[in-house]
Amino acid sequence: MPNIKSAKKRVRVNHEAYALNQAFKSDMRTSVKRVEKLTASNDKENAKDALQTAVKKIDKAVKRGALHKNNGNRQKSRLAKKVNAL
Repeated sequence: MPNIKSAKKRVRVNHEAYALNQAFKSDMRTSVKRVEKLTASNDKENAKDALQTAVKKIDKAVKRGALHKNNGNRQKSRLAKKVNAL
């Protein structure tokens, strides 16, 4: 446990940022799973709509720093390939 005031603050701030990042990532993963589920059931129209939502959420997570830029681009690319294959 930190003794110095600034170190205590760092721990608190890091914990709050971690919690927010987890929320962004969880929301993003849910939307990605929704796209994958729709592509598995060959529902092209709904999959396209879900893909747009997923891309927005991935971009938000990348912008916030919860996800690396390349990771976000890779996920968007893989989802787009799945939807376009329908």
